[in-house]
Amino acid sequence: MQYKLTTPVTKEMLAPLKAGDTVLLSGTVYTARDAAHKRMMELLDAGQPLPFPVEGSAVYYVGPTPERPGQVIGSAGPTTSGRMDAYSPRLLDLGQAIMIGKGARNQAVKEAVVRNGAVYLAALGGAGALMAASVKELEVICWEDLGCEAVRRLEVEDFPLTVILDAHGGDLYQSGPAAYLSSL
Repeated sequence: MQYKLTTPVTKEMLAPLKAGDTVLLSGTVYTARDAAHKRMMELLDAGQPLPFPVEGSAVYYVGPTPERPGQVIGSAGPTTSGRMDAYSPRLLDLGQAIMIGKGARNQAVKEAVVRNGAVYLAALGGAGALMAASVKELEVICWEDLGCEAVRRLEVEDFPLTVILDAHGGDLYQSGPAAYLSSL
């Protein structure tokens, strides 16, 4: 099935999603890769707030290329999500609802997704220009010294994504190949 969602989201909004469904996401999406996640953990360890409201948020693991004249953002393809596995459960426990990237996640992340009624969505790897076309506004909100890994606030419209991990324990990386093999 296909769903249209607008951030921030609630557990109730995510509950119908199943691994393999598609989502057209609109609203605010924050960008953060591994260097930014490390700094977010340092803030939390120091008892300081995160640079964006985490409750119901969507975080896209991307380091976009510089925009060309007349563009909001350059190529914005996903980075490998496993690099954020050490940080993701803590953010999910704080209320982050959506992670966006590519690739498989570890067991601790899968358990945190289910525990928190969250989802992990995949962006199309190798299709950075397609992903960038959905970005309508961009603002660097912190850690500009990280360059492409600075935390950005994106306003997106109909950002095309696929549900990989759903709030019920579904995992497309397991069910997809299993369904294919059973059809042979």
